[in-house]
Amino acid sequence: MTSGGGREAQLKHTGLRPGWTTGACATAATTAAYTALLTGDFPDPVTITLPKGQTPSFALTAESLTAGAAMAAVVKDAGDDPDVTHGAVIRSTVRLLPPGSGVVFRAGEGVGTVTLPGLPLDVGEPAINPVPRRLMREHVAAVAAAHHAPGDVEITISVDDGAEIARSTWNPRIGILGGLSILGTTGVVVPYSCSAWIDSIRRGVDVARAGGLTHVAGCTGSTSERTVTGIYDLPEIALLDMGDFAGAVLKYIRRHPVDRLTICGGFAKLSKLAAGHLDLHSARSQVDKAFLADLARTGGASEALAAEIADANTGLAALRLCEAAGVPLGDLVAARARDEALSVLRGAPVAVDVICIDRAGTVVGRSEPKGPAGS
Repeated sequence: MTSGGGREAQLKHTGLRPGWTTGACATAATTAAYTALLTGDFPDPVTITLPKGQTPSFALTAESLTAGAAMAAVVKDAGDDPDVTHGAVIRSTVRLLPPGSGVVFRAGEGVGTVTLPGLPLDVGEPAINPVPRRLMREHVAAVAAAHHAPGDVEITISVDDGAEIARSTWNPRIGILGGLSILGTTGVVVPYSCSAWIDSIRRGVDVARAGGLTHVAGCTGSTSERTVTGIYDLPEIALLDMGDFAGAVLKYIRRHPVDRLTICGGFAKLSKLAAGHLDLHSARSQVDKAFLADLARTGGASEALAAEIADANTGLAALRLCEAAGVPLGDLVAARARDEALSVLRGAPVAVDVICIDRAGTVVGRSEPKGPAGS
């Protein structure tokens, strides 16, 4: 494979130091606590394996062991990313459960609870996202196998001052109350310095063009990279990790065109592009449910459904309402986002298509490719 491009090369080019997600920290703390519960000793540092194979080690900042429970804590290091959770203390308390109970998750102090629909977790569940849950289950299973234990445990994740920190996030607005979410799909926090990251996007385009590629993909993250690679079988150097900087990709490709640009990302983010936003970061643009309601009307939504969409908790909730009613909101968003991209390209000889996905990477909306003359 040709080297020099893709997500990893972009990260190296920024010179910024990556960090670890709250999900990775919770997994490390859980692994240490469960190991101590079975053996009497806390591994310190504790090493975990992330979805892409990295094996970071985490020093413990606190630990305690009683007859029925073990607690381990690590401090989150977000690297050079200006993350509000940088420095937060993430604790995991593990208790043994009767055989056959499985792994049960609880929200401790400073971790939120889901109170509204439209998120990847059911109402009433601790705000511990699916990938961190999977990571913790996998590490519990590995520790259990190593020590011939059944692996049935209750895991309570807490974050010191998490309720206070959460006030600086969108959690209260989307119905996650009481604290922070435990997040992360790769375990790695990719730092986004605007100037450094936009420069890395430009370098990615240059490398792809120099390599003779005629089709590149602007992706909002690792899940969208996997999706677009599965659809088009693109090489690594064709993948531009645009993050939230859709405008940076489009403006640079306008001046340095390629034959084909695919934009792939989460439905909610790309609904912002469809509404005309070029910076997709949650702090600088929000999902416009009234816009989605108007778009759904063009796809046959009733006024009652449009009112529900306008009042939905999240973009994903609006999408699910439309899916249930047979209204192709995902395709409508993809087509409008494509047209917005073409307007930014200003007639550059680039054909654009857009793919919208959900958090699992399932395609929920897709547009046909379209060029400046409608080809």
